[in-house]
Amino acid sequence: MTQKKTGIPLEGFAEFSRKAAAEGAVLLKNEGMVLPVKPGERVSIFGRIQKNYYRSGTGSGGSVNVAYTTNLLDGMRSKKNIIVNEELAAVYEKWLINNPFDNGGGVWAGEPWNQKEMPISEEIAGAARKQSDKAIIVIGRTAGEDKDNDDTPGSCRLTEEEQAMIKAVTGYFEQTAVVLNVSNIIDMSWLDSAEYKYPIKSVIYSWQGGMEGGNAIADVLAGEVTPSGKLTDTIAYSIQDYPSTKNYGGEDKNLYQEDIYVGYRYFETFCPEKVHFEFGYGISYTDFSSTVLKAEKVRGNGGDYFEFQVKVKNEGGTYSGKEVVEVYYEAPQGKLGRPIRALGAFGKTALLKSGEEEVLIIKMPAAAMAAYDDSGVTGNPYCYVLEAGEYRLYVGSSIKKASLVKIDGKESYQVEKLTVIEKLQQAMAPTEDFTRLKPGKKKENGSYEITYESVPKLAYSIEERIKNNLPEDIEDTGNVKYLQDKKHLQNEKYSRNMKQPQDKGYLLKDVAEKKATMEEFISQLSNEDLAALVRGEGMCHPSVTPGTASAFGGVTDRLLSFGIPLACTSDGPSGIRMDGGYKATQVPIGTLLAATWNPELVEELYTLEGKELLSNSIDMLLGPGLNIRRSPLNGRNFEYFSEDPLITGKFASAVVKGIMKGGSNATLKHFACNNQEKFRAKVDAVVSERALREIYLKGFEIAVKEGGANGVMTSYNPVNGHWAASNYDLTTTILREEWGFQGIVMTDWWAIMNDVVSGGAADRKNTHFMVRAQNDLYMVVSNFGAEVNAYRDLTEEALKEGTLTRGELQRCAKNICEFLLKSPSFKREESFSEEAVFVEPGNFDRKAGNILEGDDTLVPVLETPQSVIEVKEAGFFRLMVKIRSFGDELAQTSCSLLLNDTQVATIQIGGTDGHWIKQKLVKVELKEGMYSVELKDVKQGLEIEWVEFKRIS
Repeated sequence: MTQKKTGIPLEGFAEFSRKAAAEGAVLLKNEGMVLPVKPGERVSIFGRIQKNYYRSGTGSGGSVNVAYTTNLLDGMRSKKNIIVNEELAAVYEKWLINNPFDNGGGVWAGEPWNQKEMPISEEIAGAARKQSDKAIIVIGRTAGEDKDNDDTPGSCRLTEEEQAMIKAVTGYFEQTAVVLNVSNIIDMSWLDSAEYKYPIKSVIYSWQGGMEGGNAIADVLAGEVTPSGKLTDTIAYSIQDYPSTKNYGGEDKNLYQEDIYVGYRYFETFCPEKVHFEFGYGISYTDFSSTVLKAEKVRGNGGDYFEFQVKVKNEGGTYSGKEVVEVYYEAPQGKLGRPIRALGAFGKTALLKSGEEEVLIIKMPAAAMAAYDDSGVTGNPYCYVLEAGEYRLYVGSSIKKASLVKIDGKESYQVEKLTVIEKLQQAMAPTEDFTRLKPGKKKENGSYEITYESVPKLAYSIEERIKNNLPEDIEDTGNVKYLQDKKHLQNEKYSRNMKQPQDKGYLLKDVAEKKATMEEFISQLSNEDLAALVRGEGMCHPSVTPGTASAFGGVTDRLLSFGIPLACTSDGPSGIRMDGGYKATQVPIGTLLAATWNPELVEELYTLEGKELLSNSIDMLLGPGLNIRRSPLNGRNFEYFSEDPLITGKFASAVVKGIMKGGSNATLKHFACNNQEKFRAKVDAVVSERALREIYLKGFEIAVKEGGANGVMTSYNPVNGHWAASNYDLTTTILREEWGFQGIVMTDWWAIMNDVVSGGAADRKNTHFMVRAQNDLYMVVSNFGAEVNAYRDLTEEALKEGTLTRGELQRCAKNICEFLLKSPSFKREESFSEEAVFVEPGNFDRKAGNILEGDDTLVPVLETPQSVIEVKEAGFFRLMVKIRSFGDELAQTSCSLLLNDTQVATIQIGGTDGHWIKQKLVKVELKEGMYSVELKDVKQGLEIEWVEFKRIS
């Protein structure tokens, strides 16, 4: 890999991300037009987060090295017509010197949810009031991978120090606005406290806007951008009000008893009085009127759909702005039971000046209102159906502000008799007894009483399903010796011809040039080749872009000799993660992007992301994340889009289409039900098939069918007893057969799998179950570990024993190679060979402690992280390290290895529980001379005993 090609952020990308970050801000309250801060006004800014402004949540989804970052204070200082209280700012800046940002020591998942706050005395607040008329209070929160939120002060709730700060400020300021620089919705019970002398007049969620987030929120606060974001989650009065809370956080299982009634579907149906701020809500600096000009049913090739023509006008006199129009439907309760409201479609205007108007045309398929019958109660088991009855449509600016709309002059869309929309087969149904919510008797306020019903259980044989769909072996047509395995012949179910294939000289490019079929190409690969091909290597593989997540494809010399390129993946979704310091652009988090309600804007943003991926020789971004935000307690919510599957699917599609337009590829994750970070590697999501299909898989379905996604990552957790990484119905029956997905599926990093038929205990050696499920790639084995089967997986052993067929393994190989044919790696020369990193010798006065003159030399670095070596004879060397980490296997830690101040490798490892292991690194070319060896940015918990220079030529 030529390093000069990496780490150069795309020009103009950060500036465009600033635009997106501003558009996703959600204004919830603005009494007396406290915001925006107007030209000539003086403002005092409180809260340390004004300087320590969060760019993103924590973990792999937020680990982007940026060239610079921004904060709210400096963003406001840049507004020449606004006067910032610099005396107060100086007090904060001085205090921060002695109270630096706490990153948890750099330990994986160690960063705290919040930061210690500077106490605000009466003296400070009073002095600030004399300097300015308005106050802005900035509150910050984070969470992330392996670190859930909690219903406690400092996480979902404010701390005593933060509450004291708000009380002190509102004791002097009549005009106070609160900015929430958070990754997720938080408890808002503090907003209307009676303890404040003067009430809080304004509150705005700025979320976390990436590297330009500080400038973006300043643009909004100063009125240069009018907020147009809307909530994509429901904010209830209490965390305890969410139906998922009582079952959240379990170690072994998590019952999804709320079933399809997630977020607003629950609150609007059963308890609308518990909602503080509703789904789809958000106000502006201006006022809009919306008039439905026409609402009609139209018959198209794909069936009936509704077309709404809605005129939106900016009625305000000062500010330009954008408005969102939301369409909801109400289905009859029927036999299945339905939510009172569900989002069916939405649209957003362009920027409208005062008095300007626009007519939005919004379309919604009638079939989108169908429900899945997982019990057969309608007489049509395992089908999407429209039950007979009246379907009502509502249009407005939020779920509570949506008004009934007549369709073709009628109060409702009438379905005369039950209509089957799609006939499927039972898949992924639970195997244990539990109950789920269902609407009961209708109450006076229009909501329903809560009742429960038993969840339908698995009623088919997964073993028979797999047996009936086994792919045929791809047989070589050349002179091939067949080896008959007696065990196979005795076992009719797995009877297959075992063979030693013949290399006919086909390269993968011959398939691209139509000189050979993919089957002819695959037929050349031996069992060992095939087993290696389904192993990805990483992290921080030395043969691909430094510091990235994995390499896959040509992971052995023999696979490379067939012209199979070595492809590269990078963590996302908020930008490219390149451990070791290489720079990239960090964009806003998924929470913010969905809050724009503007998929076109997000697609444009991720087109730039695709271009940056391409310029860094990265074939796949590991994103978007599109798990449903079932609970505010999920620490990884910042990577996801919404509690609603339609919003989730539309924005995931926008990300996928954008990245593809830019020249790279996206990966939908985490498939499926990664709705809890605590115990994420083993907690079983026990959920009905209906809830899976209507809620938790629907966003993925939209992203595949509409977005054209060609990459999927399975989650760590089991779903109804089967780990996602080896779940046949998930990755074959539903994803490929029902949705028509064409692409590759990979595991999450260091995932475990269990028996694809019987379930049971899981282990990362069970790659044969992964392959049988048609999960194509195990991510990851150690670098250069694919050829030697470093994790001792059971794929080849299963072939010999007949518990895996060669055809199944070839099927995964075919999926991988077909993806690689269309990937950027296929056009890169360096994808087909390992380039050595060249480093010039340096000048050092002190004598070298190590001399490279034999076959290999160990350079100790445990006690002294910097050493000097002398190379006596020029040549090529393989770098190796002896390394350990004290975290668990999913913890991630890293450092950079430098020769003469040139970064040559990123050393990255998951937790080894304190055990020493050896890791193969990059190949280097060294001339005769002196070289410094240095470890840089060593994260806490990581130890390296030595670096080995092993001469290879």
